[in-house]
Amino acid sequence: MASKGKETATRKESATQSNPRGIPYAPFVDKVEDYVATRDDVEPTLRSFQEMIAKYQFMEQNLQRRVAGLKDKLPDIQKTLDTVRFLALRKDETEPIETTFELNETLHAKAEIPPTDEVYLWLGANVMLSYPIDEAEAMLSSKLNAAKASLANCEEDLDFLREQITTMEVAVARVYNWDVVQKRKEKEEEDKQKEKRKGKDAEDPSGG
Repeated sequence: MASKGKETATRKESATQSNPRGIPYAPFVDKVEDYVATRDDVEPTLRSFQEMIAKYQFMEQNLQRRVAGLKDKLPDIQKTLDTVRFLALRKDETEPIETTFELNETLHAKAEIPPTDEVYLWLGANVMLSYPIDEAEAMLSSKLNAAKASLANCEEDLDFLREQITTMEVAVARVYNWDVVQKRKEKEEEDKQKEKRKGKDAEDPSGG
């Protein structure tokens, strides 16, 4: 009895554990009997496991969208940072830089950029601010590092979620197979009882 209580406590403890971003671990079903006492418990247990799978899949979809957004954003941040660093190297020069800039996807124009110690950066929501080049470089470096760290965390969480989904799918299969075995046992027991009753009826045709 004490052993059973210890197993239950261990399962509860593992169920409350989570990864660094707070995503909970899926329960590992080693013994189906720890989760299903009778066949009446099978349907609610399977439903609970399916709900957990759905939650993990929902988180997986959200993370996949976030990863796609970060992968789109990272090259833009890197490109802007490289440009700011290039301007920083030339801020003490006297000659302007000749370059082209994009007006739209198919139209570009030539421009001359004089040496400068100031840049304008888009912050989003149609907001642009002026920054000294050194501050702009520091901010963009920080932003780039944060985006890379966020991408790494998201990809790690995606791997973690796939593992939890697989764990839950195995749990569903084990509970389902356990139910099939129990049905077979019940059928065999029922058939034995029928054979016994037939044998008794054959020994006593009068039914007395």
